[in-house]
Amino acid sequence: MSDKDIDEHSGVDTTGHEWDGIKELNNPLPRWWVIVFYITIIWSVVYWVLMPSWPGITGYLKGTRNHSERENVTVQMAALDAERAESTQRLIAAPSLEAIESDPALHQFAMAAGASLFGDNCATCHGAGGQGFKGYPNLNDDAWLWGGSLDQIKHTITVGRRSLHPETTNTLMMAYGRDGLLTRDQINDLVDYVSFISGQAEETEAATRAAPLFASQCASCHGADGTGDQIQGAPNLTDAIWLFGGDRATLYETLWNGRAGVMPAWDERLSEEEIIALSVYVHSLGGGE
Repeated sequence: MSDKDIDEHSGVDTTGHEWDGIKELNNPLPRWWVIVFYITIIWSVVYWVLMPSWPGITGYLKGTRNHSERENVTVQMAALDAERAESTQRLIAAPSLEAIESDPALHQFAMAAGASLFGDNCATCHGAGGQGFKGYPNLNDDAWLWGGSLDQIKHTITVGRRSLHPETTNTLMMAYGRDGLLTRDQINDLVDYVSFISGQAEETEAATRAAPLFASQCASCHGADGTGDQIQGAPNLTDAIWLFGGDRATLYETLWNGRAGVMPAWDERLSEEEIIALSVYVHSLGGGE
């Protein structure tokens, strides 16, 4: 008698494995699958012979073809650098950034390079399209804290703002509440005043009361009319554009704790030609002056 365990439903031998009344059938693998499997084994052996494969103690098997993707990339990058060298030199030699924008071929090169640099270095904070986020300026509008001309953009990228660069600008929004410069009632009045001059609310008694306070505490940076000062990086308080938010709660937080956002300096991370290309690209996003 045979000691095989035959499944009564399918008539196929089982492997003898059973779990919770379920038996494993001993079906053979499809022939095409077995053939493909053996082909992959043969292919792997051929690959080990021809191409870099197994690691060793002091190195690795380099294969009979002596193939190296690292060397290939190095050669390709050198060829690409040589191809770009002429345009790169023209960027540096251009008499002005405006001259680059007026040269179609050079402008196209700067835009392509700038777009790549922006994606690698700037999009994390400013967004892939330069739309910005809370606390990070929108580069698509025409409201610029530090100026949106080509030269101003280049200067901001080069030295940053409130960065460690010796030529950076370190002005900041004071913490009027935290540092005890103003009382809570005075700050609440100023919130009413800023809401009024920005067109978000009607003039209230508190806003009228805060006008002299604004003149003595805020006008030196934001201007007597609240329209801001690009030299100091002081925002315009009369428009509807807000870096951190213009609702009452956020305005109160800004006045109480102050603001001191940092734009890093890129002069040690990017080359001169890269900064030029990035400046041209940012200027073209739609918010240049």
